[in-house]
Amino acid sequence: MQLPDTISRISRFAFLPALMAVAPVVSAEPAKFTVDSEHFSMAFEIMHIGYAPVIGMFREVDGEFVYDEATGDLNSGTLVFQSDSVFTNHKKRDDHLRGEDFLNSAKYPEIVFTLTEFESTGENAGKVTGDLTMLGQTNPVVLDVTLNKSAVYPIGHEDFTLGISAETILKRSDWGMTYGLDSALVGDEVRMRFGFEANRDSGWF
Repeated sequence: MQLPDTISRISRFAFLPALMAVAPVVSAEPAKFTVDSEHFSMAFEIMHIGYAPVIGMFREVDGEFVYDEATGDLNSGTLVFQSDSVFTNHKKRDDHLRGEDFLNSAKYPEIVFTLTEFESTGENAGKVTGDLTMLGQTNPVVLDVTLNKSAVYPIGHEDFTLGISAETILKRSDWGMTYGLDSALVGDEVRMRFGFEANRDSGWF
């Protein structure tokens, strides 16, 4: 028996939810993201003669990484800081930081962090292990990372964008930066905090 056209159309639409339920789910694939240098902040904090911390930042950075949103896997990635872009809002101190006692920017213009491993520690959180190269020496560093948001950017470029926060503590002496340690003028521990946006490259979908 042939159903009336109206009933036939209803029957076909009724099957759609069932078909969608058994249809294979298409997962996202790893995509390359580039750090938006206009929306990047990196602050460091180090104690000065035991009185108060000095807070500074690096103002020039480039970076990229590969991230799979479906699995939460963070793969190969690199951040490159220009060491002479250090800024603590004090010219004489900044010039000293760029000199041989600290960053030696003339000889070592770049500070490079290269991702080696990622471990998920919860929803939208994880630990990133990487190699930090500074002053010609390389040591492992572990960062606590939080994915704040992942969505199409609402204004401007309208690319798919990740918002990320990260922090770590390291000892500058591990890289041979020992100025002021014996006299307790400058602390050894450096607290670092990152906040940045990264945009998915248009060639990746």
